[in-house]
Amino acid sequence: MSNTIEKVIGAIPYRLALAGGWIDQPFVSMHNPTPPGSMVVVGIEPQFRFMERSGIATGTRDIAMRIWKGRLPSRDPKELVKQLYRAENRNKPEPSGSQDMIGLIYPGINRLDYDYAHEGGIFPVHIETILDRRIISWLERVLYLLPVAPRPDGYNPLGVKNLRPNWIARLGRSGQACFDAIRRRDLEGLGWSMNECMRCWQAILPHTVRHPTIKLDLLKLLAYYQSQYPGAMYSGCGGGYLIVPSDRPVPGAFKIAIRRS
Repeated sequence: MSNTIEKVIGAIPYRLALAGGWIDQPFVSMHNPTPPGSMVVVGIEPQFRFMERSGIATGTRDIAMRIWKGRLPSRDPKELVKQLYRAENRNKPEPSGSQDMIGLIYPGINRLDYDYAHEGGIFPVHIETILDRRIISWLERVLYLLPVAPRPDGYNPLGVKNLRPNWIARLGRSGQACFDAIRRRDLEGLGWSMNECMRCWQAILPHTVRHPTIKLDLLKLLAYYQSQYPGAMYSGCGGGYLIVPSDRPVPGAFKIAIRRS
C-alpha cells in the first residue's frame, strides 16, 4: 500500500458488509425468533478513497479518523468498538449499528452473531474471524465492486418497517450462509446468500431499495446482475456499490484488498 495515499486519506481501514446486514440493529434483532442472527463484515485496506454515503461506513471512519488521529490504536478491539460506537451515536435518535465499527477495527472476514438478549442487541454475542490466507485470497479474487450511486440527500431507509419474524430469521441465516460459503470457497453459495439477503431487505425494509428520492431503478439493475452472475447485493441501503461474486471479470468493476492483520 502506498504511504502517499495514506497521507491523503488516512490509514483507518474501510469495511464491506455482506449478507445479513440490519440484523445488528436492535429494532430488527428483537423480533428474531431463532437468535442469534448473523451478518458478515470484511475489513478493507485503504488503497483509495471510497464514495461517501455508499454503505462503506465512511461516516464512522471519519469519526475514527478524528478521535484516533488517522490510525487505529493498538488496544483491545472490543474496547475500540465500544469507544467508537459511543463517539458516533451519542444523542442520536437512530443510532448506527455496531457492525460499522467492528468492520473498521477487526481484520479479515468476520461473522457477527447478534442476540437481543445480549446487551440489548447492540453488540454481538460472538464474533468468528477468518484470517486464513487461502480463504482471504479466494474472496479477493471472486469479489467485484461496481460503483452505482451514493444515497441521495433526504433519503431515509426506515420509513416503512415490516418487522416480520420469519423474514428476520431468514435475514440472520443469510449471514451464516454467507460466512459458511466463504469458508468453503463456494462461489454459488456466496451468491445465494447475497440474493437471499436482498430478498429480506425488500421484505423487511422496502425503502432500502425503493424510495421517492432514489431516481435509479435499483431493483432492475440488481436483477440483471443476479441473472448474469452467481449473485449480487448492494453495499448498503439506497445504492452505493453493487457487490458481485464472480469467477469471471465484471465490466466496470474493481476488486478490494482485505486486511490480513
